[in-house]
Amino acid sequence: MTGALDGIVVADFSRVLAGPYATMLLGDLGAEVVKVERAGVGDDTRGWGPPFDPTGMATYFGSINRNKSSLFLDLGSDDGMIEALALAHRADIMIENFKTGSFDRMGLGYEAISAVNPGVIYCSISGFGSGTGAELPGYDLLVQAMGGLMSVTGPAPGEPTKVGVALVDVITGLHAVYGILAALHHRSVTGVGQHVEVNLLSSLLSAMVNQSASQVAGGVTPGILGNDHPSIAPYSVYATRDRQLIIAVGNDQQFRSTVAVLGIPEMADDERFATNTARVAHRDLVRTMMEERLVTKGADHWYAELTKVGVPSGPINDIATAFDLASGLGLNPIVNVDGSPIPLVANPLQMSATPPTYRLAPPTMPGSTTSIDAT
Repeated sequence: MTGALDGIVVADFSRVLAGPYATMLLGDLGAEVVKVERAGVGDDTRGWGPPFDPTGMATYFGSINRNKSSLFLDLGSDDGMIEALALAHRADIMIENFKTGSFDRMGLGYEAISAVNPGVIYCSISGFGSGTGAELPGYDLLVQAMGGLMSVTGPAPGEPTKVGVALVDVITGLHAVYGILAALHHRSVTGVGQHVEVNLLSSLLSAMVNQSASQVAGGVTPGILGNDHPSIAPYSVYATRDRQLIIAVGNDQQFRSTVAVLGIPEMADDERFATNTARVAHRDLVRTMMEERLVTKGADHWYAELTKVGVPSGPINDIATAFDLASGLGLNPIVNVDGSPIPLVANPLQMSATPPTYRLAPPTMPGSTTSIDAT
């Protein structure tokens, strides 16, 4: 076996990020993924650069399309539809994120495909569901705004900010994968496939966990707190003598250890700070008193001392330093495909029997002068 999904065929009709991320993860687990791209054009993300890798491929496209082969089709032509249907009819999993209803009209919808291929796991990804929100365009930035994520993200009230990566697309792709795998298990028991639907808005509302629960269960609409946590203190970014430091105190014992290291142990017995609820109510005073001590020494000193007593803390790394950290911890965050000159970001799963594999580099466009196909 090449992986847990060895022998599973995925017909990938998805584009951009959420769907391709999901199908890459399935490919990492051994599935055969056939990516359908527009003839002569390819996936939109092929043009989303700079940056480009040394072969000229957009790094955006390459980041989510390994372990796939590409089939370039014109779905508006008879020949293109014949090939598309042939792929869909033999697939174990089919995934698409076209505008709701468009695949039904083309004869590639769930009802049409499952009539011929009753075991198919058919996954549809949309921005706002297949009901009254079906006509709304599903872009990550739009959903970050409309779904409330930007309302709790930013440096200060009145300055809503997007997350620095298309996080909603990634979260939706992960939800798609676990829905697909659950349906695949159901099929292994019953022999029957099903239609899995996931949308960006619902995925975001679920993924905002405590912030969503604050609204739904507590009746409290969260707002922007910068780097502070709405329910925990001290849990933020703090100034030191030379640079900023993260301190993430999750319980009263950690707070006691923190203030002991800072040389102000009396804070732990002050009724204003003795419990997390009290510290949240006095978060500004907690910051002031802690930073009076933190600015006397550099971040590295405090990081070392806090780590010794089990208090979560650390520097704010850039992405290059983050990869250095992961490498230093033995996490092997960068992998290579045989025959490809381009390094890839590793799948984070560790599996003792069927670990992720890296068999194919991201597919090139037909006529590309530099081939990095690793077949």
